[in-house]
Amino acid sequence: MTKRQAISDKIMILGCDGMDPRLTKKYVAEGKMPHVAEFIRRGAANEDLVLLGGHPTVTPSMWTTLSTGCYANVHGITGFDVSSPKGLDYIRYALDSSTSKAEPLWNVFAEAGKKTLVWHWPGCSWPPTSDNPNLMVVDGTSPGSVGMSTVQFDSDMLVGANESIAELTFLRNVDENVITPCTITGMDVPDSGGIDQLGNLIAPENHLIIREKEEGSIGCVNTPMDVAQSPIKPAEGWAAAPAGAKEFTLLLSGGLVVRPVLILANAQGEYDRIAIYKNKKETQPIVTLTEGEFRDRILDIGYKNEQKVDCVRNMKLVHLEKDGSELKLYVSSAMEIDFSGVVHPKALYDVIVDAAGYAPPTAMLGQQEDELINKIMFSTWNVTAQWQAKALQEMLDHQGVEILFSHYHAIDLQEHMFIRYMTDKGYNKMPPETYQQYMEDIYVQTDNYLGQFLKYLDQGWTIFIVSDHAQVCSKHDFVAIGDLLGINVGLMSEVGLTALKKDADGNPLPEIDWEHTLAVAQRESHIYVNLRGRDPHGIVAPEEKYEVEEEIMTRLYGYRHPVTGKRVIALALRNKDAVLLGLGGPESGDVVYFVAEGYNYDHADSLSTTWGEADTSVSPIFIAAGKGIKENCQTPRIIRQVDVVPTMAYLGGVRVPKQCEGALAYQILEEEF
Repeated sequence: MTKRQAISDKIMILGCDGMDPRLTKKYVAEGKMPHVAEFIRRGAANEDLVLLGGHPTVTPSMWTTLSTGCYANVHGITGFDVSSPKGLDYIRYALDSSTSKAEPLWNVFAEAGKKTLVWHWPGCSWPPTSDNPNLMVVDGTSPGSVGMSTVQFDSDMLVGANESIAELTFLRNVDENVITPCTITGMDVPDSGGIDQLGNLIAPENHLIIREKEEGSIGCVNTPMDVAQSPIKPAEGWAAAPAGAKEFTLLLSGGLVVRPVLILANAQGEYDRIAIYKNKKETQPIVTLTEGEFRDRILDIGYKNEQKVDCVRNMKLVHLEKDGSELKLYVSSAMEIDFSGVVHPKALYDVIVDAAGYAPPTAMLGQQEDELINKIMFSTWNVTAQWQAKALQEMLDHQGVEILFSHYHAIDLQEHMFIRYMTDKGYNKMPPETYQQYMEDIYVQTDNYLGQFLKYLDQGWTIFIVSDHAQVCSKHDFVAIGDLLGINVGLMSEVGLTALKKDADGNPLPEIDWEHTLAVAQRESHIYVNLRGRDPHGIVAPEEKYEVEEEIMTRLYGYRHPVTGKRVIALALRNKDAVLLGLGGPESGDVVYFVAEGYNYDHADSLSTTWGEADTSVSPIFIAAGKGIKENCQTPRIIRQVDVVPTMAYLGGVRVPKQCEGALAYQILEEEF
């Protein structure tokens, strides 16, 4: 094959998970996203900024499509997990490059001699599938942030200290912002260590949780945090405690790390800061915090799987009474300082740390508490954004990177926690306007992040801004069918497809009655027939499979919402027909389904064209600018996710990946065709 002449020698894709073209267009029009507005002015996009998304509309599937140019039925990543031959109640984590059956574009660029960096691309990037020396890869094992599933451990923690508290107490995984007592005993030899946040997701096989109600883990609305309370006492036994100082005890890593803390007064006698020490014999604190001060990446130790590791944490002294009688302290989860295990080549780790410092832990606060969200979570994500931008700029400016694939996750996280409350559902803790403001704030923060790359347009770069999907604020209460980590039996039981075992009194047990179960909903958008000869508990004969599939679709279409009386299923297709949506094949369910507009749980159950309340949608975004791209171009063409790869390949003068199904988006190119 004759090598094509490159139109652009330097190309980057700035992936922003969950970025919604409808909300973006709204904020741009209001002048709140000036940097994105400049990308649009200097580049090309559809009028509505829409990229036609593939299916299922979930993170690993769509980012894999955006890097291979083929749909899920070809690359094989049809969700966060893939099914397991162990049974319909087992899954295997899919964010693993070995799961993908398609060639990524970054391998092609590296093969062509282009120094290529793949940064935290969730889906098919880790471990690297090419040993070409031009390829560098940083993480990709989870969507949240660099190292989140591998080196981040413990939970976010809220500490309350008060002179009226009698005992040191600690409680794991609290769903609400409360200080709930749970007395810790045996402090001399604690017997439990930190819990790895996402470690349970990356096991070879996971047994699915059976959910009895219309609830699940896809939305991730409330992420539990640890709570602790400690007595405040006069400081005693310290090497460096000034007169009048008070003290309390800080517990980290489930009590395996005990840190004494001084409460200190200023010259006017008002208590205005705390100092955290390794022990009372030390004369220099680990860190000193004043009220309202957010400090990131404080170096300390933690225990991960009962092994001591060097780590960093973020902290904020949220409140301190002037008389030192009461305080509230936020302590983040811990991030191991060594994340070189997800960096290729390993020498790149030192380059990143030297340029930007250790990777910061990422907050996942979802308790609907304004103080936690507005004063802490936004701060921690700003640190993450700045760290990532600084690290990437080092690679672009000083390490010779010519091709960049990057991923940033803040918007998606916020959407999962707040988007359903952007209109009044009757159970909002705060007015809808508060959640609307949260969403605006994170889009503004993302705009600032993207703005740090505008300068590269003047340096001859071609830049793509894309997302995998967005998320809707539904009009009605959701109807959960699939589930990220479980089998949701609610609707499937109502329509007579999935049955639960019962106890002696006739009450349902969280255990599937396989002898009376025709099918189960598993993962996102997938329903599997309980097929004899394929599934360990199968009851449906192979010759009956077609008839059962038809019955599944009939019952789904026949289901009506208990309040509105309207159907909640927009589309259901048999496996062979799902190819129309880029699904089907061995990694898709026997039946795939999508929820009707207005009844969506988040995005995983939705068609990519779905709209929601408060200017939300499920559609991903697309903006292109820079060398080779028309300026101020509003194309009538709806560009598809599979079209991004061949367009990048054409601009870079390389071949398309072997399984690519997309077409060149020639309408946005300066070159005439």
